[in-house]
Amino acid sequence: MIRIVIPAALFAAVAGLAPLPAAAQNPDYFIPGGQQAPAPRPAPAPRPPQPARPPVQVAPQPPVGEEQQQPPPQLQVQLPPPPDIPAIPRGASPPAAVLGVLGVPEIMRASTAAQQVEKTIGERRERLNQDAQKEQAAWRDLQQALAGDGSKLSPEQRRAKEHELQDRITKAQRDFRERGAIIQQAAQYGLAQIERTLVGVIQKVAESRGMNLVLHRQQVALNVNEFDITEQVAAEINKVLPSVIIPPDGVSPAALPPPPAAPAPSAAAPVAAAPAAPAKK
Repeated sequence: MIRIVIPAALFAAVAGLAPLPAAAQNPDYFIPGGQQAPAPRPAPAPRPPQPARPPVQVAPQPPVGEEQQQPPPQLQVQLPPPPDIPAIPRGASPPAAVLGVLGVPEIMRASTAAQQVEKTIGERRERLNQDAQKEQAAWRDLQQALAGDGSKLSPEQRRAKEHELQDRITKAQRDFRERGAIIQQAAQYGLAQIERTLVGVIQKVAESRGMNLVLHRQQVALNVNEFDITEQVAAEINKVLPSVIIPPDGVSPAALPPPPAAPAPSAAAPVAAAPAAPAKK
């Protein structure tokens, strides 16, 4: 039985195709920077009173994290005596290891299906970002118009305009969050198809090379080229999975119709009996 040892690095390499916020681009080398105290500023000149404006909240700011608490002191107690561990009968020894190594990030970069997911999801996120910027600009224009017309409106009319703008902002924020969630689900749906196929391809390639233990390249300090099956796996996955199914823009994978069932293996056709030879006279 072939054992493919590919831990969380497999899914991390696959999911890494989905663009992340700037703060999460490099989690392995994240170093929190120190914050400098802001320099004192002179007090601003007093401004004439202006009419109140409805607050524009594009996205709630994350709460500031609390300082790390000190770990509790280690408990110093006398443990009860340990149980007796009986001898275990000797079992069958495992077969001799035939090792292989591969680089999942390199495979994903060479995968045409992964390139398709990255391109499609990137375009959808860019459109979402552009729509959000346009909507924010519309909010600012409405605010400025409301501030300029403040003297022409009655208090009731002004409050109605403010509520109307606030309702528009709230609805737009909800719509943008829903669109972003659907885009993320589409990315996960496409990448899950690649991940599932990749595991099967690795197993087939390992079997063809007589390998029974495949390790991730980052887990190996030194190996020779004959152990590396990265290029072969990349070539095979492009053959069997050149593209994946991505839901249409704005459609959640949960709304897709169920995939057709796999066809049942057909039974072997009966062998026709050979015609009997004519009797000799």
